[in-house]
Amino acid sequence: MIDQEYIYFLIILAYLTGAFPSAVLIGKIFFKTDVREFGSGNAGATNTFRVLGKKAGIPVLILDIFKGWLVVKYVFLINPPSQNIDLEFEHQLVFGIAAVIGHLFPIYTGFRGGKGIATLLGILIGIQPYAALLSFIVFLFVFIFSRYISLASIISSITFPIIIYFLSDSSDVSLIIFSIFVPLLALITHQKNIERLLRGEEIKVKFK
Repeated sequence: MIDQEYIYFLIILAYLTGAFPSAVLIGKIFFKTDVREFGSGNAGATNTFRVLGKKAGIPVLILDIFKGWLVVKYVFLINPPSQNIDLEFEHQLVFGIAAVIGHLFPIYTGFRGGKGIATLLGILIGIQPYAALLSFIVFLFVFIFSRYISLASIISSITFPIIIYFLSDSSDVSLIIFSIFVPLLALITHQKNIERLLRGEEIKVKFK
């Protein structure tokens, strides 16, 4: 019998993991800069690239992806392990959602976080690596041809439920619901980017 109180503890741990402020810490410690005070004001990998460059952006991106991947592995901390695959997967989804909420509203930095896309990618890698890979390929394709990170994030997230539909068992209701949550999150967190895209004011990435 799984201890429900322990599950709640793991959910809180997943939130605290997702709330780890990699962009803020790297910016302040190594560059003496709070990325939230510049650019889009978000404490995420994209704004870190924009404000501090790739030397800061790459580590932040890796850390944000890693914490998303890590939290879904908390399911292996459950003892005794669940013999129900569906229940195990639902636990992974709950831990993942808690981590995304942590990234969006981190308790460590006054609840001012990022947009959660990199952390969400880590979660997808942890639970659906093939679908995550295909979504990432879509992201790269859109990004290379448009040079808009925001547009690439939005379109790749919209394609994710389509990919899940073709790759997974249609009876897996939890996965289908979660796949729909992915583009909804992207659209909500990228609202200002969408407005700038429509006005033609979104900043393009310059390739060197």
